[in-house]
Amino acid sequence: MEEVDDQGRKSSEEFTDESEEEESEEEPKLKYERLSNGVTEILQKDAASCMTVHDKFLALGTHFGKVFLLDVQGNVTQKFDISSVKINQVSLDESGENVGICSEDGKVQVFGLYTREGFHDNFDCPIKVVALHPQFSRSNYKQFVTGGNKLLLYERNWLNRWKTSVLHEGEGTISNVQWRANLIAWANNLGVKIYDIGTKQRITNVLRDDASLRPDMYPCSLCWKDNQTLIVGWGTSIKICVVKERNSTELRDLPSRYVEIVSAFETEFFISGLAPLADQLVTLYFVKENPKHLEEEEEEFRARPRLDIILPLAESCDEISSDALSVRNFQDNECRDYRLVPSAGESLFYIISPKDIVVAKERDQDDHIDWLLDKKKYEDALMAAEISFKNIKRHDVQKIGMAYINHLVEKGDYDSAARKCQKVLGKNMELWENEVYRFKTIGQLKAISQYLPRGDLRLRPAIYEMILHEFLKTDYEGFATLIREWPGELYNNMAVVQAVGDHLKKDPSNRTLLTTLAELYTYDQRYDRALEIYLRLRHKDVYQLIHKHNLFSSIEDKIVLLMDFDKEKAVDMLLDNEDKISTDRVVEELRGRPELLHVYLHKLFKRDHHKGQRYHESQIGLYAEYDRPNLLPFLRDSTHCPLEKALEICQQRNFVEETVFLLSRMGNCRRALQMIMEELGDVDKAIEFAKEQDDAELWEDLISYSIDKPPFITGLLNNIGTHVDPILLIHRIKEGMEIPNLRDSLVKILQDYNLQILLREGCKKILVADSLSLLQKMHRTQMRGVRVDDENICESCHGTILPSDMAQPFNAVVFNCRHMFHKECLPSSGTVPTVQFCNICSAKKRGPGSGMLDMK
Repeated sequence: MEEVDDQGRKSSEEFTDESEEEESEEEPKLKYERLSNGVTEILQKDAASCMTVHDKFLALGTHFGKVFLLDVQGNVTQKFDISSVKINQVSLDESGENVGICSEDGKVQVFGLYTREGFHDNFDCPIKVVALHPQFSRSNYKQFVTGGNKLLLYERNWLNRWKTSVLHEGEGTISNVQWRANLIAWANNLGVKIYDIGTKQRITNVLRDDASLRPDMYPCSLCWKDNQTLIVGWGTSIKICVVKERNSTELRDLPSRYVEIVSAFETEFFISGLAPLADQLVTLYFVKENPKHLEEEEEEFRARPRLDIILPLAESCDEISSDALSVRNFQDNECRDYRLVPSAGESLFYIISPKDIVVAKERDQDDHIDWLLDKKKYEDALMAAEISFKNIKRHDVQKIGMAYINHLVEKGDYDSAARKCQKVLGKNMELWENEVYRFKTIGQLKAISQYLPRGDLRLRPAIYEMILHEFLKTDYEGFATLIREWPGELYNNMAVVQAVGDHLKKDPSNRTLLTTLAELYTYDQRYDRALEIYLRLRHKDVYQLIHKHNLFSSIEDKIVLLMDFDKEKAVDMLLDNEDKISTDRVVEELRGRPELLHVYLHKLFKRDHHKGQRYHESQIGLYAEYDRPNLLPFLRDSTHCPLEKALEICQQRNFVEETVFLLSRMGNCRRALQMIMEELGDVDKAIEFAKEQDDAELWEDLISYSIDKPPFITGLLNNIGTHVDPILLIHRIKEGMEIPNLRDSLVKILQDYNLQILLREGCKKILVADSLSLLQKMHRTQMRGVRVDDENICESCHGTILPSDMAQPFNAVVFNCRHMFHKECLPSSGTVPTVQFCNICSAKKRGPGSGMLDMK
């Protein structure tokens, strides 16, 4: 299949200039192939003069007066001998069931391909064109037109006879006619006309631009883009005409339609044919020779016809692509010998010349990929194939990918080639192994190692072992990386362990190999061996290994090693797993290393003040030795610490702050205050201590001690105003004693006193305002009415509060607490004449709401 495709591509390239394509990096828009089979045989003996295209077949007219019906491959399906001279035009209706033929000797035949019935006539002048109504087979009138010296319209009347109408004459030979819907466009020597068959009106006359060109040598090209747009090409000029409806207010005697030329521009070469392609134009150019200025080879190139795709603008055009076509005998052809015939509904264009017929097609995705591969743009080709994998027929995504990998290897870009293997080879194990061996052959196993499959698809263990051995020979770090990244199931663990062991014999202290060996032991579930190596190396992963594989029983005798490596991590691990390694066991192991024991017990105490209570006594000495800043917090938080022992240690080491705390905790506050004053000499701390104890005797001791020390007196004056009456201190100050900042201290006492007064007054105002507000609220509440109805009962006799006969007088008492009584049910003894209280609420403390409302 590939051979056929290659041959097809080669034959396509025969029609375009090779040197131009090699220089251009632009991808061609069209591809070409020669219409062969029966056509080849016909054109060997005859020459093509015209052709028309239907969806199902082709109709070819020749210079020897024959018409051949061909399939799309060029095979002859039917032959008609029409004349002995040139066939000028073959026309088909949309159904493809009827054909119109005209020839140079004046013959015109219009008939059904399946009936042979129709119109047959001979004229006394050459008939250049014939065109059937597009709906000829469905129409009752069977209309068609012919053109020689005049344009004639033929149609059948009600008697089934042919009626002839002259649409136009007197302006020379009719050289081209195109019929679309109700519009007929034709060209004569002076210009192009459009006739509306529906309204029987001629719409416009488009004059040709260059009258110096012979119409018979440079004929006009006409093509309908749609039912309203006509494209006219004549000489080197192209015009795009749009048929529009005229405004009803402008009609008068004018046709109901008019033509607007929306685009008009000149081209470099002479136009032999036109065809629409979406919003672009396909143009067939005749390139005229100029032997005075060109070399022989260049002249031959320029004489080839060109097929261009252009984008028409208002007054110019943009060239999209341009191909020079090497058709047979192109040196002998003139502009009139070429025709361009599009295939309706398909992007196919037939280039007809006397001795050759070439088919131009829009390039598909396969052709696009071919071009990319030819240009060695493998990455773009692979991407295009992946995007359009459902539409490509001749290419395979994996084969393109393999070609890309081969290209990268040839360039020496081994890393990119290996990376593409992941995407291209997919799950094809055979291809993977072939690529691995190829990379080994070229000495690039390292490049492909990181991209080998390691998930659901796995290669044979020997492949992975081969790569590991390669790394082990030259790159210990790379070997370690692969061991970390590759699952242990990919290779034979024991074989790799043995290989690492052999290398360690040469370099027994190599840290990378030892770490890798520990990882291999872990994969092999020999955790004790891995743990030994990690501890020996002080590797950070030792804690993860212990946690992950529950190796606590293996580290009971290695706690000191773990602590030496990382105290914080080791202690956290031990405390998190107390159920696996008991506190007693840890303490026993750390007895010989008191500094480590302190770290452990300190963190244990921080987590829970009660867990290690049996070690609190020994912790006092440890804190005193290794961590004095935390000794005082420990003494404060511990409830199991023997105070006498702690006091003894602190006094031995002269820890004043800790001794003060212990003395105060043991109740000897006076001794504690004395130490603060005598040993620390810190009046602020003494004052703070007195405030904490809130003991009048301590304040008295403090004042007594400070009375002969002016700086202490200043401190007391500044701080005791809110706890002790300053007058007591002031009265005891000796006359004449100089006290630093006395004035400021006295001012502060007065300010503190004023502040207290202000606070009291403020509180009083708030209380009075709140009391008044609440009193007013209570008053409003008590002034409200209380609803009494049949559902309310007397709280004493439990009868309804209202009598059954409301006409009878009655007395009821309603209290603000909402309890109700008949007046006679209330006890009269002991009550105040004007005020009564609720019996039910009388047991409670009387307050607002127990007063009564009298109701009659």
